[in-house]
Amino acid sequence: MTTTTVDTPTLGSLYSRADLRLRVVGDDDAESRAARVRGVHSSDLLDPTPFLSEGLVLLTTGTQFLDSTDDEDYDAYVTRLRTRGVTALGFGTEVVRDGVPGPLAAACRTQRLPLFEVPYRTPFIAVARANAESIAAEEYARRSWALAAQRSLSLAALRVDGLGATLDELSRQLQGWVGMFDAAGTLTHQHPAAGIPADAASQLGAEVAAILRRGARAGSALRIDDIPFHLQTLGRGGHLRGAIAVSVTELDQEARGVVTTVVAMAGLALEQRQSLSHARSALRAGLATALLSGEIALTRRVARTVWGGFPAAPVLVAVTDPAAARREDVAEWLEATAMDADGALFFGRVEDGIVLALPPERREILDTLAARFRVTVGVSSPVRLEAMADALVQARLARERGQGGVSDFATARGGILSVFDDAQARAIAAAELDPLLTHDREQGTALVPTLRAWLDADAGHEAAARALGVHRHTVRARLALAERVLGRDLGSFATRAQLWLALQSRP
Repeated sequence: MTTTTVDTPTLGSLYSRADLRLRVVGDDDAESRAARVRGVHSSDLLDPTPFLSEGLVLLTTGTQFLDSTDDEDYDAYVTRLRTRGVTALGFGTEVVRDGVPGPLAAACRTQRLPLFEVPYRTPFIAVARANAESIAAEEYARRSWALAAQRSLSLAALRVDGLGATLDELSRQLQGWVGMFDAAGTLTHQHPAAGIPADAASQLGAEVAAILRRGARAGSALRIDDIPFHLQTLGRGGHLRGAIAVSVTELDQEARGVVTTVVAMAGLALEQRQSLSHARSALRAGLATALLSGEIALTRRVARTVWGGFPAAPVLVAVTDPAAARREDVAEWLEATAMDADGALFFGRVEDGIVLALPPERREILDTLAARFRVTVGVSSPVRLEAMADALVQARLARERGQGGVSDFATARGGILSVFDDAQARAIAAAELDPLLTHDREQGTALVPTLRAWLDADAGHEAAARALGVHRHTVRARLALAERVLGRDLGSFATRAQLWLALQSRP
């Protein structure tokens, strides 16, 4: 965090005040000098701890020890101060006695409680005032820093990438790492780049994702691999847009205020971005409809104006499952990917998912989409832009017949008969063949097997007879009977084709 040039209110800053003429008794080390002094209090009570708070320096003249002859009294006194969290003890000399009592100095040394001598010429109030001045100076410096930081952040927000520039400026002001995560818990911006270890970033992303899944606004502090992090979600409860993470040792009140300002600015920016995203999504959906209707020139012209490009033919046409069209994280990722693809990717919502058009050499975009968001994607064969409507039919067929992930039409299509392999086709087939099946069942004939063998033999009587093990005249007789039962002419190719399909669809 940014430091100031004023002395912070520590024990060392009190020692350094020449006008106070304080003298350290016993050990004097850097750790004790760095101890923060939250206030100065004076008392000659043998047990002043009920009136003290943690972080105070206690001043005493030693009146409470006038009748003491036992060193244990000093030990118990220092123990009480240590337990209460007193930072140091100042002993005023030449008031009731000369010098610091030896047993008191020994007890402080044993229990590592800093001890200093306050000379008679230095009033206790002067020590308290010096510490108060140091606290006030620090608070003023921090408020001044906060105002300067707010101005710097406001200027950063006016830059082209206002949100990213603001986060970078926050990092510089706090002299720490700042990262922003999207609604899926993915780290989308950080400063400095690679400012935290990859493993810590991964764990932090998982923690952020868990918080965002709960959907409630939250601020929290945690440590990962001994690195401190402060987290704050972005957006309204139930509509979280992401989170900001800050890695600094400590955030005081002023620093928290600066972070809160950035969180508010980021939340507003993301809300505005969301509104813009909805407008872009509506435009893309309209262009997708126009493109599939054959309005290629219009779609290409608008796409090049708004997004800087449009994929050149031939293209793969892909379509996701319907759920993907309702996911904001999918839309955000596709927008970012399309920007990076320099016009090589177009996408837009349709009634049953998101349709995408891209060159065959950029197919990895579809693999990444399916793996990252666990969506199902069907892909057509490469086509000209004029054939995109037909290609979308291919993509839908590939999506429906795939086993999840990305499915290509070339491998998922099967034969043309696969189109008839469903419950409706089987019901129609049963109705077509029912007169023959009923006759065979009731009259003991073999019309259906004979018809199947004849059609399989390309309407050849000799081949059908051999397959059935009967005379060819028997085949002719059975087929004539089948014509009468069905009331249809087997000499018609259309009739034969329909009956053959019915036989293929029959289980």
